[in-house]
Amino acid sequence: MSEDRFARKRLGEVLVQAKLLTPEDLARALELQRSDPRKLGDILIQEGMVSPENLAMTLSLHLNVPFIDLKRHTVQADALRLIPEEVARKHKLIPLDIIDGTLSVVMCDPADFQVVEALAARSGMPVRPMVGIESDIEATIDLHYTTSVEIAERITEFAPAPVIEGVEEERITAEVVAEAPIVRSVDLMLEQAVKDHASDIHLEPEEDSLRVRYRIDGILHHGLTLPKSAHAPLISRIKILAGMNIGERRRPQDGQFADTIKGEEVFFRVSTSDTAWGEMAVLRVLDRSIALLELSELGFQPTPLDTYRRMLQSPFGMILASGPTGSGKTTTLYASVNLLNREVQNVMTIEDPIEYNIRGINQIQVNRLAGIDFATGLRASLRLDPDVILVGEIRDSETAETATNAALTGHLVLSSVHSNDAVGALFRLLDLGVEPPLLVSAVISVVGQRLVRRVCTRCRALAAPPPEEQFAYEKETGEVASQLHYGEGCAFCAQTGYRGRTGVYEVLVLSEEIRRLLLRGAGASEVKAQALKEGMIPMRRDGMMKVKEGITTPYEVLRNVYTIG
Repeated sequence: MSEDRFARKRLGEVLVQAKLLTPEDLARALELQRSDPRKLGDILIQEGMVSPENLAMTLSLHLNVPFIDLKRHTVQADALRLIPEEVARKHKLIPLDIIDGTLSVVMCDPADFQVVEALAARSGMPVRPMVGIESDIEATIDLHYTTSVEIAERITEFAPAPVIEGVEEERITAEVVAEAPIVRSVDLMLEQAVKDHASDIHLEPEEDSLRVRYRIDGILHHGLTLPKSAHAPLISRIKILAGMNIGERRRPQDGQFADTIKGEEVFFRVSTSDTAWGEMAVLRVLDRSIALLELSELGFQPTPLDTYRRMLQSPFGMILASGPTGSGKTTTLYASVNLLNREVQNVMTIEDPIEYNIRGINQIQVNRLAGIDFATGLRASLRLDPDVILVGEIRDSETAETATNAALTGHLVLSSVHSNDAVGALFRLLDLGVEPPLLVSAVISVVGQRLVRRVCTRCRALAAPPPEEQFAYEKETGEVASQLHYGEGCAFCAQTGYRGRTGVYEVLVLSEEIRRLLLRGAGASEVKAQALKEGMIPMRRDGMMKVKEGITTPYEVLRNVYTIG
């Protein structure tokens, strides 16, 4: 105890000598420590006397141990398996690597020799302590401690009996699915998805195994591979949670459920379908924070954002969000109705399904078994005195016609359409049978959009772009790009160089000239040329403007935003 106090006092003296701490602050911190169980380093940081970075660097010099910047190092799986997550969290440390039979561990407090000895006893090898920044260590723990090992261990705790016939299979699975290992395994997969900010969980049966993948920032990542014996009970457990029929394995099914994960209620939408090797399931993770986003948080440039907000103030007409599946259309529509959600207005939605419940908005769920689709739901809502109507998607002639008529009879209608760009949405409505005079009278604006990955802010650095990316950037901006921002890959972005996503947009306003072009049967290229002449910023240029700001890369823009003609 006295040695620990002596070391702490010397640490304070080193900080004072390095002019990182004043003698008065050191005296105050030592006084606090007499009646405070916190370590001196924690007191100095939490009282704002020393920054975490300066404390870590000083500890490195003081104790003659290496300082490790975890943003620049990759945690090795072999090392990770030697120290349980609960130990890592309790003592604020992360096993980094095994070098020449020695376990390297990055710690907040590498002078805690009792912990070092305990790690050596647990791992069965010598431990080399290193020092790191506390916030970096905690973030790395969150990133690298996956549930894969624990799920695999849980799966091995049971061994389902051989399947004989279809009826017997249902009976056996219903018994197995109630077992604790299966319940815990599903819970762990859900927790992992939320921790990794995944949008989807894929359970994909293969010939002799079950593959689990997570979609993160629009890209599928391998999660774990489980034995084929885990397939039926895991799928059945998920179907029970989602209120689906566990005995029906041939027909596609849909369901949803809520679960509490780390104190927060998270909603999951489940879809299943039979494949060559058995039933596949995909779980959509519904992030409630998306429903609360403001338009300014989505990635609009200032001028298009002002234009779009002005269009939303129109008392009637139709505003469309266009793009392929997964381009963020629903997020844009929710942010739009949030802006319009006022006490003086009746805002109604028709959705399939209702992904987020929004206070103050009247939401109708599509239910085809009850005869409620987008068209019938829209007609029903028109009898309920709405001011604003959100139609989840226009996908058929009846919905297109009903939505157009609603926009022409004093309602503001918001909806989404699958198309390549903003101009394409107009021609999609024409293809669905909306007459040109009705189209130009109803539609006031269209937003075309895509989602691109953000460059990781932790490892972002300037680098020379490849020739094809440089050419694409210069073509859109007219500027020479000798260096652009790229992510080098670090622990926080799982070595991808990207973390999070943002939108790229184009906002088309139907001017009188564009309306005249549509009425005389002009083609999409002619309409787009006029829109560009009037100042519309196309999606690809909007994306390259974000490249210039260091938000994304030319590769991401080229990968997600394609042009025709």
